[in-house]
Amino acid sequence: MSLITPGAPPLVLASSSTTRAALLRAAGLPFAAQPAAVDEDSLKQAAQAEDIPPADAAVLLADAKAERIARRLLRDNTDALVIGADSLLVCEGRWFDKPEGLRGARAQLQALRGRTHELISAVVCWRHGARIWHHAATCRLTMREFSDDFLDAYLAAEGEAVTHSVGVYRLEGLGMHLFRNVTGEHAAILGLPMLPLIDFLRQHGVVVR
Repeated sequence: MSLITPGAPPLVLASSSTTRAALLRAAGLPFAAQPAAVDEDSLKQAAQAEDIPPADAAVLLADAKAERIARRLLRDNTDALVIGADSLLVCEGRWFDKPEGLRGARAQLQALRGRTHELISAVVCWRHGARIWHHAATCRLTMREFSDDFLDAYLAAEGEAVTHSVGVYRLEGLGMHLFRNVTGEHAAILGLPMLPLIDFLRQHGVVVR
């Protein structure tokens, strides 16, 4: 039995994230992936210069990705529901980006060690050339005061994989050793708030009610 309603528009994920793709597959949601190339750094810098709140900035980034793919599909007369997503990490007012190399990863983890940060994951849906829904989930994560010996062992075990995450951790793997406390939807921490997304898809007739 499929959970997708017959005749529902196909889903398109405007992302190259393997983790977000895995979340959709695990939920039984068939989709096509079409990564969107946007200048995230420029968008973040503009958002900070304009004092846009982090949650709104995360939505802006997700929206830019979804819009690019949605408008391309519209030009091709292809009906689809496009999902865009992005995550933003904020600690004590500082916005963090994905680190450059293991040296950058080490410095970032040292900055987050012993502190509580917010991981904001936004998801946006577009159809027929317009945004029809968005949601931003804020999760709070507190890192423990881990030792430098642990930090060295962690980075050696994870390798370059940690540089693919804004938080320098994969909570579904060894990253769980970094934390003392975590609040928020697990899927949102991984990069895609699945419960609100599935509810939206259900309310709009994509998923069987």
